[in-house]
Amino acid sequence: MPYHPYLYFDGTCREAMTFYHEVFGGELIVMDGSEAPPGAVPDDKADLVMHAAIVNGDELLMASDSYDDDFAPAVGTWVHYSTTDMDRAKAVFEGLSDGADIRSPGHEEFWTPYYASLVDRFGTPWQISVEQEQPEG
Repeated sequence: MPYHPYLYFDGTCREAMTFYHEVFGGELIVMDGSEAPPGAVPDDKADLVMHAAIVNGDELLMASDSYDDDFAPAVGTWVHYSTTDMDRAKAVFEGLSDGADIRSPGHEEFWTPYYASLVDRFGTPWQISVEQEQPEG
């Protein structure tokens, strides 16, 4: 069973997931707190995103706003996006770069023909790479 990242935001989930949808494509699903059963979400937090997902073939990125008053972003975790398509990798990096802190511009590494990393304008750290075809045998 695959692992799928689940991101948390401090009130910017809808904006972030809309942005990611523009970069990655696929289907965007967003449910806010107003869709929860009565009393399940405090009235002052009903406009926060309870769950969002981008589904694009086998790709799945999920997120929500934090309902905690003491929200703190995750530390020491990166979302890694890999593809076998060099043009796709470059397009994803360019798309995520808008307003981002570029940590490593796209370049070749010994393990991949393309690697790049950045922290996007929402604070999410990303790594993008191209998977090399593995020799058979």
